[in-house]
Amino acid sequence: MLIHLEDLTDSRLTDYLHMTDVALRSKTETELGLFMAESKNVITRALNSGYQPRSFLMSPKWVESMREVLERFGPDAGEVPVFIASEEMLETLTGFHLHRGAMAAMHRLPLPTAADLLKTARRIAVLEDIVDHTNVGAIFRSAAAIGVDAVLVTPSCADPLFRRSVRVSMGTVFQVPWTRLETWPEPQLFREHGFEVAALALGENTITLDDYTAELATDPARRVAWVLGSEGYGLKERTLRTVDKTVMIPMQHGVDSLNVAAAAAVTFWATK
Repeated sequence: MLIHLEDLTDSRLTDYLHMTDVALRSKTETELGLFMAESKNVITRALNSGYQPRSFLMSPKWVESMREVLERFGPDAGEVPVFIASEEMLETLTGFHLHRGAMAAMHRLPLPTAADLLKTARRIAVLEDIVDHTNVGAIFRSAAAIGVDAVLVTPSCADPLFRRSVRVSMGTVFQVPWTRLETWPEPQLFREHGFEVAALALGENTITLDDYTAELATDPARRVAWVLGSEGYGLKERTLRTVDKTVMIPMQHGVDSLNVAAAAAVTFWATK
């Protein structure tokens, strides 16, 4: 149902308040079981993956371009509220200029168990305490594009469904199966499912990505869990003590490392 706002007192607009407060939103969105999808393409990918909207928010000029999406729920979006307001009002509400057309508050889906994901996967990525939402979204985009079967995130990793993660991933976060681990590290979980755990890091007995790729090529059925560390200090020492392999990407010109999202893309491609 189309709701043309005259003011911002509707209690259903609470979902869109304090959008620029990362710490607050990271906490409240998971507590309320919601996430935000921004732009027609991202909203469409979320819907196609089974997520349902709580409401939509847009300025009048975007209503027609969103018509096809809204009519999936009936004429004028059926019973789903579609809040329409001037761009000035929307900026007052959210704290930023809504320049990507439309936004939707979406219901989260229950996360699968890690064991369920590992049953059928051959290649997975584990994100250890990666706190930058941009990096998380970029890793998901590479995982989707290159065919990684699942992503597991550690308890302290940033939320893959946070607005910036979703936006950077171009909505591919909805297409790659993922879940959050309750504890970390969990080497036994992977070994029970036949996975070799490979850390992308420097350390003792480190082998190059080229050498490891050649090793994997001799056994295409080999199941690998790639562990990627945080942007600052990399993987924890206790994690490195539990892995089966430590793998490095060779560098030139004195460069010591790549951004974690770039390193993930290189690794996924090399070992696809």
